[in-house]
Amino acid sequence: MTVSLCVIALNEAAFLPKLLNDLSNQTYPKNKTEIVLVDSGSDDDTKRIMDQFATENRQDYLDIKVLDNPKRIQAAGWNRALQAADGDVVIRIDAHTHIPSEFTAKNMENIQNGEYVSGGARPCISENQTAWGDLLLEVENSLFGSSFNISRRGNKKQYVNTMFHAAYRREVFAVAGGFNENLLRTEDNEMHYRIRQAGYRFCFDPEISSYQYARNSLRKMIKQKYSNGYWIGLTLGVCPGCISLFHLVPLVFLIGILFTTSLALLGHGFLAWIMWCAYGLFTLTGTIACAVGGKANWLLPLMPILFFLLHISYGVGTLVGLVKMPFWVKSIQNGRKM
Repeated sequence: MTVSLCVIALNEAAFLPKLLNDLSNQTYPKNKTEIVLVDSGSDDDTKRIMDQFATENRQDYLDIKVLDNPKRIQAAGWNRALQAADGDVVIRIDAHTHIPSEFTAKNMENIQNGEYVSGGARPCISENQTAWGDLLLEVENSLFGSSFNISRRGNKKQYVNTMFHAAYRREVFAVAGGFNENLLRTEDNEMHYRIRQAGYRFCFDPEISSYQYARNSLRKMIKQKYSNGYWIGLTLGVCPGCISLFHLVPLVFLIGILFTTSLALLGHGFLAWIMWCAYGLFTLTGTIACAVGGKANWLLPLMPILFFLLHISYGVGTLVGLVKMPFWVKSIQNGRKM
């Protein structure tokens, strides 16, 4: 079977060479591999790096295609790649990623054994090996920081609802359709919901892994969490079935803060004490788990504060998204039927 490895990138000149080197080191035969690179209007050297890689390596592969995504958004880039890909199997890979050499081969083994969608765990790794960078990484990889998503840390082969960097038989997209270009952050959730509705299953294999580079600053991490929450709020207006209850936990926490604080200001502080004690216990448990399972870091006492900031950011984003959602849905309906 042939495979198309698809990468969409926007201003990823710093990380793209590492990923292209990963693609070159894949153990799956190059004569059965096509590489599809899509530039989303980058302002840096991303497109030049793609063109150079294609020029130097095209003879080794079935083909290397370098495409433009004038719409710039992620979903449009993936649709561009899907239209151009000729492989029997399509593998989606984020540009901000590291993939081990056996990544493609292990996914293809699952597909050849009868699966239609295959993937594995996707923990985060650090961009910079400093105490602060390691702390942000611990927060991102912790249960309390990134939820209980099996696709991040599962340890047994099973069927799941979604996964990162998955491999799909071409027919999956032929049946379920392309990515919804109205969604900027939740296009995976919505697409995977439609794939499940079409009757396909997501095979999670713990022997498969890929790695996402965590944000290297608190500002970037907070911005990311806010944006993720914001698009969760908007997406509830068009596809509530593709959002899980775990996505709404930060919003519930935010509402709990506002409600119990209001009661406390009115002289009824009992519920506020209960909520903050419960939250404090969870954050303490999460911090201790990281201290036991990770490497020593003198900044670990700051972890509860980081948990709080990320949860609040996500919750505020979701609340703002919910407030804007009716107007956003109406604008979509007026402009383009979904």
